Amino acid sequence: MTVTLSPAQDNIRADQFLAQALPALTRSAAQKLLEQGHVIRAGKPLKKNDRLRAGEEIAVTVPEPSPVEILPQDIPLDVVYEDDHVIVVNKPVGMVVHPAPGHPDGTLVNALLFHCGDSLSGINGELRPGIVHRIDRDTSGLIIAAKNDAAHLALAEQLQDHSLYREYETVIVGNLKEDEGTIDLPIARHQTDRKKMAVNHYTGRRAVTHWTVLCRYPGYTHLQCRLETGRTHQIRVHLAALGHPVLGDPVYGGQRKGFPELAGQCLHARRLSFLHPVTGERLTLSSPLPDYFQSVLTRCARLL
Repeated sequence: MTVTLSPAQDNIRADQFLAQALPALTRSAAQKLLEQGHVIRAGKPLKKNDRLRAGEEIAVTVPEPSPVEILPQDIPLDVVYEDDHVIVVNKPVGMVVHPAPGHPDGTLVNALLFHCGDSLSGINGELRPGIVHRIDRDTSGLIIAAKNDAAHLALAEQLQDHSLYREYETVIVGNLKEDEGTIDLPIARHQTDRKKMAVNHYTGRRAVTHWTVLCRYPGYTHLQCRLETGRTHQIRVHLAALGHPVLGDPVYGGQRKGFPELAGQCLHARRLSFLHPVTGERLTLSSPLPDYFQSVLTRCARLL
């Protein structure tokens, strides 16, 4: 594809331009295209920090997806919605979304490959991963996967323009004074611990979380959180920055004592709403609070 930069894109970095031109690409996939010389200006490959000018023509080549070395596994899935284009699954606590070092199998992708066969998208450079967005291993709840590249692109655009609605419920440590609010703090990779994210006003990407109090307990608060953006660990980092980490969060300081049912953070992706990539109909899906979350609320209620 060849793209001519608009006046609004004058002086944009090459990696930022690529994120706008191909919103379905993950950040790592976009960087790989640049590193492999697939993004060209005036016959020369671009580097990620090269500056571009309005009116310039940029040629982008996306290679054919290569087969993934991920084995399909017959792992039970709680399918909330499925058709020929998308599938929405209620992910349990403890399931990793995509194979990674330390988690080579038993993931949601392994299960989806078995369930869907060849009908998962390959837009991020690998054949059939399908994943449009991710949730953490110890976060439960709804996650959507695309069955073809057209659906993947359409859903990725909804992530970009915030029309894909994601609502979570969580229990945090401590009590918030207000009944609702918005956290607008930029998030970047932690400077010293690469497994963590952190609020960073210099290198962070904009991150916005809207929250509403559902119930108050002595020492704890049940919250509803709506994502406007979708940064890694966003809700967990934002609430920890307020001094009220998610209960049970082992990474961002949420204590777990007194709640043996928690395997990790008390965070559940409760509702998901999106425009169907083919019909344009808005689909709104929800999942019940899992047993571990209900048990936490019961223990909190006993403190009243």
